[in-house]
Amino acid sequence: MKQRMFKYFTIGEFDCQHTGENEMDHEFIEKLSMLRRNCNFPFVITSGYRSLDHPLEVIKEKGGTHTQGIAADIRVRGGVQRAKVVAEAIKLGFGGVGVANSFVHVDGRSGVPVLWCY
Repeated sequence: MKQRMFKYFTIGEFDCQHTGENEMDHEFIEKLSMLRRNCNFPFVITSGYRSLDHPLEVIKEKGGTHTQGIAADIRVRGGVQRAKVVAEAIKLGFGGVGVANSFVHVDGRSGVPVLWCY
């Protein structure tokens, strides 16, 4: 079976860290590729797809956007990278943006966009 190729990512970068499963939405990864292009620095994906059995998901009443294959956490180093990812994600229309010290979460939720801090 031929694996889908993406410009900046391998599909394996999004595997669930707990189960190895991967049900990432390919359109989401294409949008993430646009974000990577616009930011102009390499992205390290610290969390992509999460199985409903993932420890961060089993504690939730309902699985989050990671379980839907429409979310990724991107490692950032410092405020300049953090600000660039957030600004470009908003421009590209990512529905959810979560800001932490060492990563930025982006997702493809629909509805009213949300921004939060961890």
